[in-house]
Amino acid sequence: NPKTSGNGRYTYLSAWGYTLKKGGDEAAAKKFVGDLFSHVPVLDTGGRGATTTFMTNQIGDVLVTFENEAEMIAREFGRDQFEVVYPSVSAEAEPPVSEVDKVVDRKGSRPLAEEYLKYLWSPEGQEIAAKNYLRPRDPQVLAKYTDRFPKVDFLSVEKTFGDWRTVQKTHFIDGGVFDQIYPGK
Repeated sequence: NPKTSGNGRYTYLSAWGYTLKKGGDEAAAKKFVGDLFSHVPVLDTGGRGATTTFMTNQIGDVLVTFENEAEMIAREFGRDQFEVVYPSVSAEAEPPVSEVDKVVDRKGSRPLAEEYLKYLWSPEGQEIAAKNYLRPRDPQVLAKYTDRFPKVDFLSVEKTFGDWRTVQKTHFIDGGVFDQIYPGK
């Protein structure tokens, strides 16, 4: 559900952005996304629930999820249970990571937190990410894992739609664009 789930928001924005990238305007995007969501039998509140609905309850034809989640699902349910398909265009979804000033100051852990963050972006940290099906940001590491990470034309949410506050107010607030195009079931 794009109103309650990050995965849902990225799915919605990816479909909208796909339409724009392919030369469509806002009206075409609204129609495409509305048509797409009209085929969704269940809007779960989050990714785990959507996985259960799709894999365990076998409701729906398609599960849209993050690429590392697809690998975890394959390990849990078996690779022969579904086919992973990558979109040609997708909103770039980066897991957020940061230090929290109040916490690191209170615990005296700022140096450790800063080193951890530096390590995440180091070649070694990026290798670990890639081995766990998290798309590395380091181009040299990414080049070594093209079998796991096919080329996708990623669009920046902020550059395409504005900041997240604007996205929320426009698309996902009660009465926003999503409510206007999704008839519900």
